[in-house]
Amino acid sequence: MKLPGQDAIARQADEHLVTHRVKLPKKVVEHPIRQVFKRLSMALGVLVVTALIVYADRDGYNDNAGGGLTLLDAFYYATVTLSTTGYGDITPAGDAARLTNILVITPLRVLFLIILVGTTLEALTERTREEWRLTRWRSTLRDHTVVVGFGTKGRSAIRTVCATGLKKEQVVVVDPSSKVVDAATAEGYAGIVGDATRSEVLKRAEVHKARQIIIATQRDDTAVLVTLTARQLNRGAKIVATVREEENAPLLKQSGADGVVTSASAAGRLLGLSVLSPSAGMVMEDLIQQGSGLDIVERPVVKAEVGKTPREIADLVVSVIRGHRVLGYDDPAVGRLELTDRLITIVRKTPATQVAPDIRPMPPMPRN
Repeated sequence: MKLPGQDAIARQADEHLVTHRVKLPKKVVEHPIRQVFKRLSMALGVLVVTALIVYADRDGYNDNAGGGLTLLDAFYYATVTLSTTGYGDITPAGDAARLTNILVITPLRVLFLIILVGTTLEALTERTREEWRLTRWRSTLRDHTVVVGFGTKGRSAIRTVCATGLKKEQVVVVDPSSKVVDAATAEGYAGIVGDATRSEVLKRAEVHKARQIIIATQRDDTAVLVTLTARQLNRGAKIVATVREEENAPLLKQSGADGVVTSASAAGRLLGLSVLSPSAGMVMEDLIQQGSGLDIVERPVVKAEVGKTPREIADLVVSVIRGHRVLGYDDPAVGRLELTDRLITIVRKTPATQVAPDIRPMPPMPRN
């Protein structure tokens, strides 16, 4: 089967020049040019204040060239003094001038040097600090979640997963749009700018160490290529993808997706249910919106529940997962619950409810 636009995607995959970069969440800072301009303005202000102080006490200074100090001489003295050049051609001779140099000019000299040296050091160390931060982030990244596509579907999917207890530090967003990745980092997620159909882009997202991958691209053909690439890099991760057309769902499963959601059909079914019963539609919307009201969750069977029937469980059991089969709660094949079974239940969300018991913590991502 040939999907629309597949040739265009293949041509993009043949390109040798790929632009991608990693963006980590960080605090909002000023533009570098604005920072430099602000520091230069502060240094100029210190210089002007120093010159005016010297000019105000010009009678207490001795100029080897002869004559009294002019305003230009005051600026000259302030410049060579603050820069620690100190030619010695203009020196404080009076007691008041020397006291002023001790209490005022010297602190201004230190402030002037801090401003200029600080700007230089920050410009020189920013790149090194960012590279160190990226290296440390990669070394601590384990069992995380990769989200390919941060549009409406991808954003909603990851917010739902985070509502179950997943930390934002465990999420890496991959999207070709720099603005979209900026929006993701603003929410606290790490981001990769690049084409997810390229293996080097997914490697930057550490896909080979990921626990689960959510593919929410805008095009079905792109979803197929991303799924193939991700499955090749990580054989054990759980991959869930979304497609627009239902006929493309089998192709996604053949490509390695563990679960496929048809966005158009799912929305249509919810619309149809809401037409038949608006209340039922509200309940379904509540169930799929994790973190509030009623939640549908998957959990293991505990020892106290072994040997019981699904109807005897305190939680409202919807289905029983036994091996690779999903059985209804009333399926005769269920019989008695086993320790290796997993239950899909409906629970009411409370602050103490643990809805994601199988999500393991990971080391925190470094921040500025």
